[in-house]
Amino acid sequence: MDNSRDGASSVGIVQTEHTYLCAAPHQLVLANGATLGPVRVAYETYGELSPQRDNAIFVCHALTGDAHVAGRRRADDRKAGWWDELVGPGKGLDTNRYFVICANVLGGCQGTTGPGAIDPQTGRPYGLRFPFLTVGDMVQVHSQLVRHLGIDRLLAVVGGSLGGMQVLDWAARFPRQLRAAVCLASAARLSAQGIAFNCVGRRAIVTDPNFCNGDYYDQPSGPNLGLALARMVAHITYLSENSIEAKFGRRLQNAQQLAYELMHETEFQVESYLHYQGSRFVERFDANSYLYLTRAMDYFDLTGAHGSLERALSQTDARFLITSYTTDWLFTTSQSVELVNALVAARRHVSFVELTSPYGHDSFLLEVDPLAELLAPFLEQTLLAARQSAS
Repeated sequence: MDNSRDGASSVGIVQTEHTYLCAAPHQLVLANGATLGPVRVAYETYGELSPQRDNAIFVCHALTGDAHVAGRRRADDRKAGWWDELVGPGKGLDTNRYFVICANVLGGCQGTTGPGAIDPQTGRPYGLRFPFLTVGDMVQVHSQLVRHLGIDRLLAVVGGSLGGMQVLDWAARFPRQLRAAVCLASAARLSAQGIAFNCVGRRAIVTDPNFCNGDYYDQPSGPNLGLALARMVAHITYLSENSIEAKFGRRLQNAQQLAYELMHETEFQVESYLHYQGSRFVERFDANSYLYLTRAMDYFDLTGAHGSLERALSQTDARFLITSYTTDWLFTTSQSVELVNALVAARRHVSFVELTSPYGHDSFLLEVDPLAELLAPFLEQTLLAARQSAS
């Protein structure tokens, strides 16, 4: 990491680092029995690791995120990392106190091995020949990265949505590797409604004429229309009814009256907004990665994997912070309460807050101040307890 600063509350200019893990003969064994390796991992770090190596926090990103959680890669970057308001000096994840790590997930398209990577056996991108992935497979790679960085135990693992699923799986799979688990706007399993929306998104991609059964990397154009449509559908689930109504209502985009044109797809402001989201998405994301990662979310089921949610979370002594949002209908408060009840039954230390926000599922990304107010004392108490037990 470059330690320069572009402001008192910024981590400054950062650099994405890469390492290779799971090389033969210690290849990654996936949930379906396939093996994969070596695995290239893209990650970023912020702050300094303490001499005791006890202040490391791992951030797990959501579906379309990446390792670039804070700062800027160049001085002229217009946009900072996706959680820049939360990660930095004096912020909720205070890089003056903590060593923060974020890595692109296995199967992603921002530097970590995924379907767009070169298959060493063929010399061509994997495409759909990439092995099937689960959330647990992603967590295995994260866990190995932490050990590669010389860290035996994390202070905390933090994540929302798909990132929250990773947090829960980490606590169940590697119960002694973390002291705290922060699960935001997530659940122990994806609802049938969530699976249904993912199904529609994947269908839009694979029926795009340019999909080419996943082998579109050497074609003039990939399945951009299908991927944009998938993003448009998904983005609707990230918003609340109130927020989308307040932001757009029935306002027209560039006219004072209705055009009475059937194929005018951006007549309303909300239509224009969704098309914009779709077009921007195809500039930074790979359609095959979208297929793999959404399917991994569909398969995630902590209860099914361990027999019960209580049993899944009973092996760790980590402290838990669970949050939900009042207007999130993709990952509802009732799903968070299910987690809390299981943790209480397992006699784990758990704090739960339902935060009021008008922004739906995206609230954990958009309203960071209430989240920072929860994280700061929670992490401080966790670090204090860790150091007291070590002394």
